[in-house]
Amino acid sequence: MPRKKAHLQFVLCIRNKGCDDLTLRKVYRVLPDEDAAQERHARVVDDSGEDYLYPAKFFVPIELPKEVAKKLAVPA
Repeated sequence: MPRKKAHLQFVLCIRNKGCDDLTLRKVYRVLPDEDAAQERHARVVDDSGEDYLYPAKFFVPIELPKEVAKKLAVPA
């Protein structure tokens, strides 16, 4: 059975109090994590390049064109 491609999800940071690895008004990739979502957190690849849990209220979801999302999903 073919694997279903994961939908690339991105958010815009609107709050970063106490988080040195988040930049206001910056776009971040979100990794799927149902357990985190139930606890009102988001698994975000932050400025360190690693994924960590942050309060979901720090972000708003955004939709990007597919080509832009693909380019942002590739590590720099």
